[in-house]
Amino acid sequence: MNRPETTEYGAHYQEYIAQVPDGDIQELLRTQRKASIELLHSLTEKQALFRYAEGKWSLKEVLGHVMDTERVLSYRLLCIARGDQTPFPSMDEHLYVSGAKFDDLPLTSLLEEFTAVRQATSTLLAGLRPEAWLRQGTAAGCNTSVRALAYIIAGHELHHVRVIQERYLAAQS
Repeated sequence: MNRPETTEYGAHYQEYIAQVPDGDIQELLRTQRKASIELLHSLTEKQALFRYAEGKWSLKEVLGHVMDTERVLSYRLLCIARGDQTPFPSMDEHLYVSGAKFDDLPLTSLLEEFTAVRQATSTLLAGLRPEAWLRQGTAAGCNTSVRALAYIIAGHELHHVRVIQERYLAAQS
């Protein structure tokens, strides 16, 4: 699977796609799940509620945001892969996080949910026919391909793992 061309996604996703290393995108998504769980599983509930600045999300909210975004992007990926040309609107991530109340959930439950979300994405990708990866639709006003969405999912998580390491975990050590 080749990396998506810049014509296959909106410019605002370039940062995420650029972070994805070369190689098998499906394998990367599987290894990412393990690495993210390993990074977060030993945190206490107090650590998981940490915010590195006023107005910033807690670690639990960041994890919830990653899950919600993956669900939305996976849904778009499914629809486009199946040939649905319905345009998809932008996602208001702040609305999703505030509506979810992730801080009220145990971290162990959030990690189990993250595992389930990633497993569902991986299973979806594994079942795609080769021609489906190149199908394109419209999301958030931009031309978007199935393979670009897979890379965006991976890059989005990589971005937030880096933020977690640099701004959350480093501040707590």
